[in-house]
Amino acid sequence: MNEMNSTLLAAADTNLAPVYAEIFLLIAASAILLIDMFLKEGKRHLTYVLTLLAIFGCGVLTFADMSAGATVFTFNGMYVSDPMSNLLKLVTYVATAMTLVYSRQYTGDRAMMSGNLGGEFYVLALFSMLGQMIMISGNSMLSIYLGVELMSLSLYALVAMRRDHAISTEAAMKYFILGALSSGFLLYGMSMIYGATGSLNIDAINQVSSAAGANQNILVFGLVFVVAGLAFKLGVVPFHMWVPDVVQGAPTSVTLLLGGAPKLATFAMVIRLLVEGLPAMAFDWQQMLLVLAVLSLAVGNITAIAQTNIKRMLAYSTIAQMGFVVLGMMTGVVGGDSTNAAASYSAAMYYTITYVLTTVGSFGLIMMLARAGHEAETIADFKGLGKRSPWFAIVMTVLMFSLAGVPPMVGFMAKWAVLQAVANAGMVWLAVVAVLFSLVGAFYYLRIVKTIWFDEAVDTAPINTPADMRAVMSINGVAVVLLGIVPGWLLAVCYTTMQATLAK
Repeated sequence: MNEMNSTLLAAADTNLAPVYAEIFLLIAASAILLIDMFLKEGKRHLTYVLTLLAIFGCGVLTFADMSAGATVFTFNGMYVSDPMSNLLKLVTYVATAMTLVYSRQYTGDRAMMSGNLGGEFYVLALFSMLGQMIMISGNSMLSIYLGVELMSLSLYALVAMRRDHAISTEAAMKYFILGALSSGFLLYGMSMIYGATGSLNIDAINQVSSAAGANQNILVFGLVFVVAGLAFKLGVVPFHMWVPDVVQGAPTSVTLLLGGAPKLATFAMVIRLLVEGLPAMAFDWQQMLLVLAVLSLAVGNITAIAQTNIKRMLAYSTIAQMGFVVLGMMTGVVGGDSTNAAASYSAAMYYTITYVLTTVGSFGLIMMLARAGHEAETIADFKGLGKRSPWFAIVMTVLMFSLAGVPPMVGFMAKWAVLQAVANAGMVWLAVVAVLFSLVGAFYYLRIVKTIWFDEAVDTAPINTPADMRAVMSINGVAVVLLGIVPGWLLAVCYTTMQATLAK
């Protein structure tokens, strides 16, 4: 009788409404894979169209769920639909769709798939996005870890997709081995936290870890391994070893899938595990994040100066940019002020969203300059772009200015929001350190701008790209400027979202 009651209770708690988008995406990705098997070579563009339609369908379902405005738990509290999850999912859809638009010609020219525009690339991208959605809405260490593995396994396969390319294969091996190691750290840390609290549920972990009788030694031990796993996914120092090699070695289209939307999912995972799950141990993980942030700002910005490969330079740039994100997440718990916490976490969220928007455009332009038999991977490949294509030279200049934090681009407002949060937390010295390293970083971004406008072109071949790629790239560049000129609405959305998340 008790077993029957438990079964009925579990069934009653299984509300499928919050997971309609995930269910739809799973069905759509499976259907696209089957449809692609029967398409002839000349019809494979249909796979690309169906993939974008699947992402659009997810956006419609998530927006409908977002309009309800309520926080809903399902699957016995393992999954949650709240303002943060809905906002990050919508941005994930946009980033993934932009990535696929930018990648269409690149992947077809390089025959990365069976035939022109084969479905493997698109289906794996959809399954990676599904893993990110699960990570964003996970309210249990079990569901979060399942999302991590689904995303990671899809990305491992994508990095290794060019089987006849030695550098890509080497990058895939490095990514797989180090990724498996980081997953082991994360899983071991989660098992320690489970052993100390007796629960996998984030809310239950919060309650037990805050109680006086909790075993602090085991919790701290588990926390160290969890932070190490999270640091690897973010790509911050000293867990950054894989970033430059994988970003340089992977096909640029896959690099964009690695460096864009997954950062949003990792941000959500940090908020779920540390901020919502272990706020009682904030002092411990705050000190760890402080070290990670400063090291990332230093190593990322200084090492990027010496790079001549633009993908490798942007990889070290990513390490430094993630240092800023970690700064925002680290300062939110200082003093225990809920208003300060919401402002800090919203600044980190705003920085992550704007960084993803900018980096997607940057790698998109690298793919735009590439063509069959030629990779535009060195800084010298951008020489004379101002004469070859003035408009896209302007777009690349805007993106580099944004990454450098030059006003009025959105990157300036993102850095300002994080620095303000750090200063409000009473750590002015840390804000000064971040500014100094940002000045160092401005050098290598401005070097790209100088190359674009003042150096003579080495490659004078015409830039032939599909109309959809040119349109999205133009929108991307304009959005970076407009969000910098009118940043208030997105900042307000991020702040309201984090307030609702912290109050639930």
